[in-house]
Amino acid sequence: MTLQTIADRVGVSRMTVSNAFSRPDQLSPELRQRILDAAQELGYAGPDPTARALAKGTTGTIGILLTDSLRYAFTDLVAGGFLGAIADELAPTGLAITLLTSAGTGDLIPARDVAMDGALVYSCDPTSPAVSWLHRRRLPLVFVDQAPVDGYACVNVADRDGARAAAQHLIDLGHRRIAYAVVGAHGPFGLLTDAATPVEGYASVQRRLGWDDVLTPAGIHPPVIREPFERVDDVRRDARELLSRPDRPTAVLCFSDVTALGVRQAAADLGLRVPEDLSLVGFDDGPIATQIQPGLTTVRQDVEEKGRSAAALLNAALRLSPGEAPHMVLPATLVVRGSTGPAPAEGARTPV
Repeated sequence: MTLQTIADRVGVSRMTVSNAFSRPDQLSPELRQRILDAAQELGYAGPDPTARALAKGTTGTIGILLTDSLRYAFTDLVAGGFLGAIADELAPTGLAITLLTSAGTGDLIPARDVAMDGALVYSCDPTSPAVSWLHRRRLPLVFVDQAPVDGYACVNVADRDGARAAAQHLIDLGHRRIAYAVVGAHGPFGLLTDAATPVEGYASVQRRLGWDDVLTPAGIHPPVIREPFERVDDVRRDARELLSRPDRPTAVLCFSDVTALGVRQAAADLGLRVPEDLSLVGFDDGPIATQIQPGLTTVRQDVEEKGRSAAALLNAALRLSPGEAPHMVLPATLVVRGSTGPAPAEGARTPV
């Protein structure tokens, strides 16, 4: 079945039939509908997408480069909200979305090999070769939760401001024994006391800087729980070890709400009460923050606005010639709930 077959049936030219599928504005609604009806009657599904892409020089698809694990996109509620907002923003454009892992498998490297018109780079390991491949392809790119890159649009959150507010909140409540619970792509992992604990990833760096802005001048040098993304059980194990010590912290600042969940579970394992024995602060204000009890004090970022903004910037980059590349910074606001309270008095803490 070809375009010419339909053209012969309707009594028009082959080009007119082609316009009915690819340039509908060139035809009257009545003529286009006659052509589509004939195509349906004859069992014609439409022009081959690959051939159409070659002819137009576009694929109609944008990529979203994530971490090494695509599972993260489907299991993390904050990532899901971000991706859903992107889908909503792009829906009127007809652009499809392809999720890309930053890792390759065998000879396939998605960032190098998958056809796309542009890409969003979302919270990726900055050392990943996938980002380099996207640069080399000269695709329109928008960076999200990444260090700003000259010549490219970028969307970030005021992570450092939000983290600073979280740390100051604990100081104001009288806490002086404070720990960090963070994540990373590369080791070392576990319960760390070395002040040179590595920090990687733009959001991680900014949040750590914000905490340190407050705690370092106060003479507080926190121990650190550090695990890969998504390893809540490992965070729980390390937190149990930390909270079992005689000089255990009275508060923990966490990279995310999910990380805070692991610490919360460890506290429950040991019979520690939140916030009477241990105060917890998360980051993101995702759905989990109000699902656990008591509700989690956390730093709110507008994940949906971040997704909408990133999609809008990429859509603009696809339609316009290279020009100004805006760097958007969305606010981060401390939301105080029941997981934080005054530091317990010496000798008043629940024994482990």
